[in-house]
Amino acid sequence: MTARLDLDAVLADPATRIVVCCGSGGVGKTTTAAALGLRAAERGRQVVVLTIDPARRLAQSMGLTALDNTPRPVKDIDHSAGGGLHAMMLDMKRTFDEVVLAHACPERAAAILDNPFYQSLSSSFSGTQEYMAMEKLGQLRAEDRWDLIVVDTPPSRSALDFLDAPKRLGSFLDGRFIRVLMGGARSGGRAYLKVLGAGFGAVTGALTKVLGAQVLKDMQTFVAALDTMFGGFRERADTTYRLLQAPGTAFVVVAAPERDALREASYFVERLGEEEMPLAGLVLNRVHDSSAGSLSAERAAAGAETLEETGAHPVAAALLRLHADRMRLHAREQHLRGRFTAAHPRVPVVDVPAQPADVHDLDGLRAIGAALGA
Repeated sequence: MTARLDLDAVLADPATRIVVCCGSGGVGKTTTAAALGLRAAERGRQVVVLTIDPARRLAQSMGLTALDNTPRPVKDIDHSAGGGLHAMMLDMKRTFDEVVLAHACPERAAAILDNPFYQSLSSSFSGTQEYMAMEKLGQLRAEDRWDLIVVDTPPSRSALDFLDAPKRLGSFLDGRFIRVLMGGARSGGRAYLKVLGAGFGAVTGALTKVLGAQVLKDMQTFVAALDTMFGGFRERADTTYRLLQAPGTAFVVVAAPERDALREASYFVERLGEEEMPLAGLVLNRVHDSSAGSLSAERAAAGAETLEETGAHPVAAALLRLHADRMRLHAREQHLRGRFTAAHPRVPVVDVPAQPADVHDLDGLRAIGAALGA
C-alpha cells in the first residue's frame, strides 16, 4: 500500500530549507505553496513564498493588496510559535535587471538595459521566466533571512520546463552562436553573417518580427556589452541546480485526479529520479470522496430512472442522478490514482479534498494546509 505523504514532518524538519511545488498548469500549485508556507510559519518557521502565478487572488488571500518582486510580510497570521511569513511574486524582467546591475559596471549595465534585444529577451524569451525563477531562488537562499523557502514553479506548457529551461537559456547565452556573434561584434560583422548559415536564422527571424530590422545589430551590441557576464549565467544556474539536488530541498509534485495532470506528474517523478533530486511525494488536489453513503452509482441511477418514469418526486430523482454522477466521478478518480501509485509505489501521496469554493483568505489556506498535513 502506498504510504501517506507526511508534509507536517517535512515542514517541521529544520534541515528542510527549500520546498518546490511543481506540476502542470491549473492543478493548484500556487494554492498548495501558499498553504504550506502559512502552515510552516504558524508552526514556528521563518518562511518566504515565491510565486510565479500572475493571478491576484493569492495576494488577496494573504491580506495583501499586491505581490511584487520584493518579499512582503503577511501580517494576520498566528505568530505565537515565533514564525513569520513573507510572500512575493516573480517579476522576471526586474530580476534580470538586478542580475545585470549586480554583475556589470554602471556604464555597461546602462548599455545592456537600454538595448532593444535585451528588453525583448528579459521580457518574453522562451525559458527566461524559469531561468529567473532559479536566479531569484538563489538570491533568496544567499540572503539567509528565511529558514524555509517555498517555491511555486512557473505555469509552463510542461512541468519539465522548470528543470530544462534554465539550462537552455544558459546554453544560449553562453553557447557557440553567441560566441560567433561576439566575434562578429569584435571583427566588424564578418562572423555575424555566419550565424545565419549556422541555423540561427529561426531565432533571429522570430525576434525580427518583434523588434524589426534592427534586431541583429541590437543582438551584436547586446552581446558585446554582456561579454563579461556570460560565464556567470551558467555558473549561477549550475549552482542553483546543485542546490535543488541538496538534501535540504524537498520537491512536492502537485496534480489533480485527471489523466493529463497525473501523466505530467508521472513524467516529473521519473525526471526527478534521473536528476537525483529529493522527492517528498505527490499532492493530489481536488479529490471527490464517497462519503455521501453506500448507495452505488448503478442503484442510484436505476432509482432515478424509476422515479422519472412515474413522474413522482422529481427532486428525489434529481438528487439520485447527482449522487450517481458523484460516485462515478469518485470511481474514475480512484482508478487514475491507482494507476499512478501502481507505477510509482514508493512515492507517498496525500489527497486534498475538493473545496466548495475558491480559496480567498487565510482561513481557506489554513483549511488546505490542514488537509495537506493532517
